[in-house]
Amino acid sequence: MGGGLTLPGWRDWLFSAKTFAAAMLALYIALAFELPNPYWAMATVYVVAHPLGGATRSKAIYRAAGTVIGAAAAVFFVPLFIHAPLLLSAVIALWTGSLLGLSMLDRSPRSYVFMLAAYSLPMIALPAVDTPLAVFDLAVARSEEILIGIGCASLVSALFFPGRVAPVLGARVDHWLAHAADWAADTLGSAAGHAPARASGRPALAADILALDQFISHLAYDSTREALTGTAHELRGRMSMLLPVLSSLTATVDALRRQPGGVPADLAQQMDEVADWMQRTDRAPAEAGRLVAQLQSAGQAASREQGWSALLVDQTRARLITLTRLWQDCLALRRMIADERPNRQWQPAYRRAGTAMQARHRDAGMMLYAILSASLVTFLACIGWVEMGWADGAQAVIMTAIASCFFAAQDEPAPLVRVFLLAGSIGMVIASVMQFLIIPLAHEFETLVALLAPLFLLIGTLSTQPRYSMLAAILAVNTASFVGIQHAYLTDAAGFINASLAGVAGMMLALVWTRLTRPFGVDLALRRIVRAGREDLAHKAAGRHDGDYAALTARMFDRLGLTLTRLATRSADAAPDGLADLRAGFAVLDLQRAGRRLDGATRSALERVLAAVERHYRHLADHPHAAQPDPRLAFDINATLDAALDAARQAAGPAARAARHALTELKLTLCPPAAVGIPDTSLPPAEVAHAG
Repeated sequence: MGGGLTLPGWRDWLFSAKTFAAAMLALYIALAFELPNPYWAMATVYVVAHPLGGATRSKAIYRAAGTVIGAAAAVFFVPLFIHAPLLLSAVIALWTGSLLGLSMLDRSPRSYVFMLAAYSLPMIALPAVDTPLAVFDLAVARSEEILIGIGCASLVSALFFPGRVAPVLGARVDHWLAHAADWAADTLGSAAGHAPARASGRPALAADILALDQFISHLAYDSTREALTGTAHELRGRMSMLLPVLSSLTATVDALRRQPGGVPADLAQQMDEVADWMQRTDRAPAEAGRLVAQLQSAGQAASREQGWSALLVDQTRARLITLTRLWQDCLALRRMIADERPNRQWQPAYRRAGTAMQARHRDAGMMLYAILSASLVTFLACIGWVEMGWADGAQAVIMTAIASCFFAAQDEPAPLVRVFLLAGSIGMVIASVMQFLIIPLAHEFETLVALLAPLFLLIGTLSTQPRYSMLAAILAVNTASFVGIQHAYLTDAAGFINASLAGVAGMMLALVWTRLTRPFGVDLALRRIVRAGREDLAHKAAGRHDGDYAALTARMFDRLGLTLTRLATRSADAAPDGLADLRAGFAVLDLQRAGRRLDGATRSALERVLAAVERHYRHLADHPHAAQPDPRLAFDINATLDAALDAARQAAGPAARAARHALTELKLTLCPPAAVGIPDTSLPPAEVAHAG
């Protein structure tokens, strides 16, 4: 059935039952304490509920913090500006936009703190404008209702069949590693090149790593050892490093196979052994040490060979060593997560610094635009409410602010706001039926629970299906809110309809505003991410990065994941080669490191290469629609690389070898045959330099 609706299984019903039980417990406690809006405790359970206990606890903590911040702001601002409605509207709008901006700075689940604080102010402040002296009591009551819902959701999740994050994370890692092993087998095995069907899924590996961040962030709140979070970050970093290594290995081996002599027999055997080791289920760590020793020994014996083929052979061996060490680390770290026992004495085989570093790509321009858009529509909604004198118009402002904040970070928010409106409208209809036909049948709490159970149990099963999870959550929260269960049944049809229509009107305003102000779609975001990456590469090549290699590396990986996530619905032909740019970025950093340890003609040649690479990426950043660089620029890069390779061959030592590897990588990455006017990239450098 693909991504459609599937019949819920027993796990779905179990989660739904747990959530409903927590919601009823929260409602009972709120009613017992005679809080003014006990239904908010019930609705909060459906906001924070998650099949995984760690995710429930993290959302609960973030929601509690956001609610307290918003409540404190309401207590501060309402008495201060109560006699200046226009100024209060501006303050609420600016607060909403500013806190939304803080949430967009942090793309982790922690951003929920600021997003909730952004729209909690209007939710608490606006209903209090007629009774400003009661704003403190209202803020305290609202916080208590939220905290009761949070506590009940966390308690039930932890006590009854808790879903733990570590096993789910481990299963996703196993799935990812299996696909990475398939990629290695397709590249290295003797039958490589005959399994193209699996190649289409390779770019998705980067997007899958980005998705792991959500699970890792929840892992700290799981009922497991806290040190597992650090282990998971180390594993995530090494999984990320596997991508450029496998991509580089694929390009290098492909070029080597197209050489007249092909792949040397001894290297082909080593490639088969590495591929076989990665595919085996036992994958003994001792085997990794033997493979690395063999590759190092063969590389030292062939280190004096010259020519393009020799460079490709040396490059292949170097990448195989890196691949083996990374894979060894991944297996060890995965085993620690499976056992839930981090090994503090563990020594990594791959020792490049900064693998667990996290740095995010941030598009300041689009963030500022989203902030201004949310602030302005909230302000306009406030002004409309004040000018119309609509008693329940505050609900319209609240729903406008919520919809604007929820989907501000999306490239195409309008479809999601439409789902928000649809769920809200359905919730209003369902709530009206329950309010006037079903709830009057309840004369005690037990009967109320029985009457609510069929609807909310069914909605709970939908929330476990990714395609319908957002719809189900919004439907549950809006239905609970519109029904508005109180201590005693009070019928006010006019008030119910007025408040419900105000909420729908606010969602409609958010949808219309979003369609008018956010028509750009994914394409604009994609172009801006690619351009930012190319500008970053140009800065790297120019040396304007202060040597912060770990942050640069993490940011490149983050952009790659963002790019491939956005390309999930597009054809592979339309995708920029993010892995090629990533490999070029690593090569530039390695070249700069090597250049500091070399002198004379070799260092000058490397500096000319870096200048050519800067021009190349500056050209691509300024011409975003260019599939390839200007042919003259590509030919200049190619000739500069060949001259530097000739100079690096004359030097000896680890720095010279690192320079040769980086130059070979840049040649494979930046010099497509069509751009330099030659039939094949596998031609030796000397022939390429004099082609044409």
